[in-house]
Amino acid sequence: MSSQIRGQMQSHSQAGLISRTIWRTANIYPGSAFGRLLRLPLRLIPKGTEIQVMRGPMKGVQWISDSSNATCWMGVYESEKQRAFCKLVGPGQVMFDLGANVGFYTLLASRLVGDGGRVVAFEPAKRNIPYLRRHLAMNRVTNCDVIEAAVSSKDGTAFFDVSTLPVTGRVSETRAESDYEVATVTLDGLVHNDALPGPNVIKCDIEGGEYEALIGACDTLRRYRPVILLATHGAEVHSHCCQLLSDLGYKLKGLTEDTEISTTDELVAYPI
Repeated sequence: MSSQIRGQMQSHSQAGLISRTIWRTANIYPGSAFGRLLRLPLRLIPKGTEIQVMRGPMKGVQWISDSSNATCWMGVYESEKQRAFCKLVGPGQVMFDLGANVGFYTLLASRLVGDGGRVVAFEPAKRNIPYLRRHLAMNRVTNCDVIEAAVSSKDGTAFFDVSTLPVTGRVSETRAESDYEVATVTLDGLVHNDALPGPNVIKCDIEGGEYEALIGACDTLRRYRPVILLATHGAEVHSHCCQLLSDLGYKLKGLTEDTEISTTDELVAYPI
């Protein structure tokens, strides 16, 4: 290895260590002036900068710096969930990403399923879709399809509740001034009509719409028995999802072994 390449690797490693340390320390004081000051160097990165993910299963993937928070390109975003995801998704599988956002888990799934697999990313938010498509193009992903719609219990349209954070927008029954309409689809409708193959794995994280999405996927779950990585939002939604999945013959576990179903909102549902 040349001294130049070795120097570049050392510089990259040091930069990653510094940035991760800044972010973790800043999060100890999230609302304070001190926390904002610590995060300032990360905010100085020009918008639209293409940067490689520094570590973890996504290491080397090209990422747009301001598409989401800095933990994504640092590679430390939802570390436990990343590890669980890598155990569930494998070569040749079909994976549905419900709530793809700007594509973190979509890109990870694309890498995991390989050329023989397929990823389907569902995302309704106008702000996120261009980032999602750009991330796929930047990384020359050819095994992924994007469906610009929210997954729900019926096909049609719904209002989309725009949030100040790109990760927390959600489908809403009532319209606010900043909201807009989005298409809604059901997994049963798409799979039954052969628009999509049956899934092996489903990741569902859609800010409170999880139960409606599962209602619209009951036939698909009965027929194909995919493993489901589920994030629930709110006690009522959590309870309804757990009951429905149990009725469909799924065994529920917390994302990590030391968590109980009643005390976590991150679940893995395994077909029995």
